Amino acid sequence: MKTFVTKEKNIERKWYLLDAKDVTLGKLAVKAADLLRGKGKGIFSPSVDCGDYVIIINTDKVKVTGNKEEKKIYYSHSWYPGGLKSLSFKELKEKDSRKIVFRAVKGMLPKNKLSNDIIGKLKVYKGEEHANEAQKPIKIEIKGV
Repeated sequence: MKTFVTKEKNIERKWYLLDAKDVTLGKLAVKAADLLRGKGKGIFSPSVDCGDYVIIINTDKVKVTGNKEEKKIYYSHSWYPGGLKSLSFKELKEKDSRKIVFRAVKGMLPKNKLSNDIIGKLKVYKGEEHANEAQKPIKIEIKGV
């Protein structure tokens, strides 16, 4: 017997479509992160980017549980003195809901050299329309709210 090592030529990438309408943010992010990394494939290797492409639509209709709508705060800093900015979940959702989903998925990926390649396969859209119809994505239903 020989040990199988995943190589770039062995990887077959697919396109998946996730609808964020009435889905909890955490469940959506977990499913997207698993697809982006390729965790469900038999050839998965943590040292090789063997994941698929993921399209997420309807980010403006994503849900959160509890009081997170008012209490959850997103921080960013410009690296200048006094450059700390903070927005609540509700404010950021009104401004650009794509950033909420993008940050949630990125936070569930490993922090290593592959993370930029992996997150580059994520496409996030605010409404129903998306620019990746030509790839014929496979729609996946996410259970639970």
